[in-house]
Amino acid sequence: MGISSLIFSLLTLFLLTHPPLVCGNAELRALIDIKASLDPENTFLSTWTVSGDPCDGSFEGVACNDKGQVANISLQSKGLTGKVSPAISGLKHLTGLYLHYNSLYGEIPREISNLTELSDLYLNVNNLSGNIPPELGNMDSLQVLQLCYNQLTGSIPTQLGSLKNLSVLALQYNQLTGAIPARLGDLGMLMRLDLSFNRLFGSIPTRLADAPLLEVLDVRNNTLSGNVPPALKRLVEGFQYENNTRLCGVGFSALRACSALDHSNPNRPEPYQSGTTSISTRDIPDTANLKSNCSKSRCSNSSKTPQASVIIGVIVVTIALSAIGVLTFSQYRRRKQKLRSAFDISDNHVSTDQVVEVYRKNGSPLVSLEYSKGWDPFADGRNFGGFSQEALQSYRFNLEEVESATQYFAGKNLLGRSNFSAIYRGILRDGSFVAIKSITKTSCKSEEDEFLKGLNILATLSHENLVRLRGFCCSKGRGECFLIYDFIPNGNLLYYLDLKEGDNRVLEWSTRVSIINGIAKGIEYLHGCTVNKPALVHQNISAGKVLIDQRFKPLLSDSGLHKLLTNDIVFSALKACAAMGYLAPEYTTTGRFTEKSDIYAFGVLVFQILSGKRKLTSSIRVASESCRFPDFIDKNLHGRFSEYEAAKLAKVALTCTHESPEKRPSMEAIIQELGNYTNCSRFP
Repeated sequence: MGISSLIFSLLTLFLLTHPPLVCGNAELRALIDIKASLDPENTFLSTWTVSGDPCDGSFEGVACNDKGQVANISLQSKGLTGKVSPAISGLKHLTGLYLHYNSLYGEIPREISNLTELSDLYLNVNNLSGNIPPELGNMDSLQVLQLCYNQLTGSIPTQLGSLKNLSVLALQYNQLTGAIPARLGDLGMLMRLDLSFNRLFGSIPTRLADAPLLEVLDVRNNTLSGNVPPALKRLVEGFQYENNTRLCGVGFSALRACSALDHSNPNRPEPYQSGTTSISTRDIPDTANLKSNCSKSRCSNSSKTPQASVIIGVIVVTIALSAIGVLTFSQYRRRKQKLRSAFDISDNHVSTDQVVEVYRKNGSPLVSLEYSKGWDPFADGRNFGGFSQEALQSYRFNLEEVESATQYFAGKNLLGRSNFSAIYRGILRDGSFVAIKSITKTSCKSEEDEFLKGLNILATLSHENLVRLRGFCCSKGRGECFLIYDFIPNGNLLYYLDLKEGDNRVLEWSTRVSIINGIAKGIEYLHGCTVNKPALVHQNISAGKVLIDQRFKPLLSDSGLHKLLTNDIVFSALKACAAMGYLAPEYTTTGRFTEKSDIYAFGVLVFQILSGKRKLTSSIRVASESCRFPDFIDKNLHGRFSEYEAAKLAKVALTCTHESPEKRPSMEAIIQELGNYTNCSRFP
């Protein structure tokens, strides 16, 4: 065998046993194909290389799940100018695709419907054209579909009515025609539907009005007609219908009363007129477009002249509307560019599937990321609820710091989740440990001024028995706000309840007394007894909100958080609070939180700390009334406690949980009874 043949054989053997990585990794191949399409000039995605690893953090905007599979692509506001590649279907485990705020063009590939695990699809604010693929109706996991601010044409596919998990459908500012599909009313999870600024005709389907969770329906600036379903009155300001001159109805301030003509055939599109002749329309499918009276390539002579007039009229109207649409879209894009320049967005999105699911199912009504004022709470020069810009900067984190601290929200750093937030453990660049609470924009107060006032309250709270807020970060691109707190290492009080005998977590008596005192001091601070500050009611005091530091000092968490959140999120947290017995009985009649409702929750906490149990029974209360210590003091203490202190604490717990709020003491009086004397009145 010659030298050249030997070299060739060895080279062949090497290639067979060491194939290039891109050939052996289907997801990597897909990403490289996607890059070539999205960024044909290799200007913005230079970190996506055939020799790289998509899951080691080197691929910009790419994040993987704990199985090493690509789970998120977040490339919003990256300046991409290409197309969405059909190769996207190769990322079988993708749950979030965020390509909004770019300049992508071309059609939405039908292959995207093969992403059966995708829950979030954001393609809004691009230059996409063509029809909405009906295959999107096969994406059972889809929860948010954002296609607004593009140049999409055709009708809304009826197949979208099959998306049983869909919460948000945003199609505004396109060139869509046809009628609103009645099947959208079958979407049991739909909360927001925005169809404004299109060319839709026909009536608003009654089935849509009956969608059980619908809270926002925006159909402004279309050519809709007919009687508005009365059921939409329940949406109040959530129903927007301006600039549809042929709509009518009763109980809507800006609508005229309907006439017999309005009721004759409300499901038909408005006829195009040509002199005194109009195209006759029969009952048509609710997504159909008007078509001329043609069969294959030939049209009937009987309607040729009127159809020619109609076609000319349609062309003229289309050109005019297109010009208006282009001007409107251009103004909108310029406005968005200004907003983006004022807000630093470096959003490499990553989130666990579970957290996304919780947000979608239990959060307040989801809204589009396109707001009339934009969501930029920290824009330069904005009044931060009286906070100076210098003070604000000391609290302000950028998204890169948050992502770096949490290792791009790695699943291993997820500490917990609720119906409105997720909490991650993180390490800042200075080496300090933090807990980062991620709150969706949809869970925050919709008025920015109110949101900023809430942040101001959180930033001004400072007490040794409250968890310290280090800072915050809001991301318009992600639609999330992050609160950065000190990390408290020993978990919450629940971790120390319901323990078995011999468990090394059993708290000594002195530690329990110290924890009760510390909680009381934290609540006293919130209620404004010892400091010159407005009183603040916590509203959600529970064992889960009491964190324990390394010295077993208690720190109240989530103080003032309700000032940031929508009412339904606060109510959602309230249900869990009520289930565990912390909710004061008068709330059921007054519907209000007061300082005395905090006092009630504190009394329940005292009972839990004394008994070592999460669930309190009537027998514990009865035993404490008669000081039968063995029946209400934690048996894990084996009698090692002070009866004097136990009796005093039992009295505190009993009085705090009195059914009548007037009979409950103030927190100042409780502090004095516990031995921490102030100038306040004696405990009764």
